[in-house]
Amino acid sequence: MNLRLHGQSFVAGRLSRGSGHVFRAIDPQNATALEPDFHEASLDDVDRALEGARSAFADYRATTPDARAVFLDTIAEEIMALGDTLIDRAHAETALSQDRLTAERGRTCNQLRLFGSLVREGSWLDARIDRPIPDRQPLPKPDVRRLLVPIGPVVVFSASNFPLAFSVAGGDTASALAAGNPVVVKAHEAHPGTSELVLSAVARACERCRLPAGVFSLLQGRGQVIGGPLVQHPHTRAVGFTGSLGAGRALTRAAAARPDPIPVFAEMGSVNPIFVLPDALKTRGAAIAEGFVASMTLGVGQFCTKPGLLFTPASSDADALCDALARRIEAARPGSLLYPGISERFNSGVLAVGATPGVSRLAAAETSVDRARTEAGAHVFTTDAQTLLEQSSLMHEVFGPFALLVRAANVAEMEEVARALDGQLTATVHGTDTDLAAAGPLIEILSDKAGRVIFNGYPTGVEVCHAMQHGGPWPATTDARFTSVGSAAILRFVRPVCYQNAPHTLLPPELRDANPRGIWRLVDGELTKATL
Repeated sequence: MNLRLHGQSFVAGRLSRGSGHVFRAIDPQNATALEPDFHEASLDDVDRALEGARSAFADYRATTPDARAVFLDTIAEEIMALGDTLIDRAHAETALSQDRLTAERGRTCNQLRLFGSLVREGSWLDARIDRPIPDRQPLPKPDVRRLLVPIGPVVVFSASNFPLAFSVAGGDTASALAAGNPVVVKAHEAHPGTSELVLSAVARACERCRLPAGVFSLLQGRGQVIGGPLVQHPHTRAVGFTGSLGAGRALTRAAAARPDPIPVFAEMGSVNPIFVLPDALKTRGAAIAEGFVASMTLGVGQFCTKPGLLFTPASSDADALCDALARRIEAARPGSLLYPGISERFNSGVLAVGATPGVSRLAAAETSVDRARTEAGAHVFTTDAQTLLEQSSLMHEVFGPFALLVRAANVAEMEEVARALDGQLTATVHGTDTDLAAAGPLIEILSDKAGRVIFNGYPTGVEVCHAMQHGGPWPATTDARFTSVGSAAILRFVRPVCYQNAPHTLLPPELRDANPRGIWRLVDGELTKATL
């Protein structure tokens, strides 16, 4: 297998050198440029990629569920065939450990296979049938049948912190392809070589499955150059994005400004608050501190579910937790952040928090950092609940190994702060049975604020499964009704169509009386697999 990088975009089956602008990936561990040169896509590439996607849509959506499942399984097979070459390149471009990247590759392939299983089974289509009642008075009831259909070409923006699982063949791409939509990916400029390697796997899968060339394209380049044109192109029907709040806002505005606005499903970060209730603080405060630091520093704090706020009651028991927290933070080893821009934003964010009146430093990693390696050390600051309420900037995410410990006078003040928080991906409560029996009001508030409420655990680690919700109210995501992880992620890239009094020969197989696919359907209000 020839895995030599060419540095070009892949536009509807053809390579392109694009606009003439050239860039290289940077190894954040030593600030050196990596070969080869990568060529930024041109606006003509954007147009050709989306025209190819539009042309491929009719044929691709007409493929059988089994054919799409085989395609997804084949992508996973081809990714695994890349072997250590993929892991080594991703490590060089991101400084993430080989073990972390190996696990992420497994997650990426498992996501692809999960969506393959989903489309084979078929119930996700939410097929509904209401049979006619011709003699109903005063008006006859028509035959009404409904299911979900693909929305059209989807543009996916790769994430910096998950170069595999939220990138070229990650969850957004997998769910869009599973639904029957062609995909155009904007590779992240921090890991273009990793993106090209995964692209090669997807392209080989397309060839093996004999799919139209326009089913998948990948464009290299800067988001500020080609991001807007991708979103505003008339053939784009939806956008998937994982990244910063600023970039997510920009893409959302671009989509809303179109003559025909389209949805942008953006995941933009979260401070993922953790609330420690009094009895849990007293009985296992040191253990909570240990788990918190492990979660906060995992991947150098570069997870969207990193806990950034820790709430405790103001008591002598909190002093013990703070001591344990400080010891762990001081012993934490620094690590390289993903790229220099993240390092700059992290350093400025830490300085801004430290300069806020009413905030003091609790602890910082004792090992000095090497700025040439874009390293960051762990920091924890502390304040009280009233200062947090008065200084809303303290509730904003600092991406990296940073957290703010907040002492509240009592659980009632915790509830007050919880009401003031923005939307979150997660919210966590640590409590004993006694604590939780009295925590109903706090849990209700957090259920309104977050997409996932965790008990006696930590938010890092997002299980890829059918019941997972990875999304939350603004600004965690642009639409709290949807998830970017788990099988329900497919619902972002479909729309319902209803057929009334349609001839059976024109109905999709899933809505025909014979139910040839044998899927679960809601017939006259009851779930059944029966033929009609």
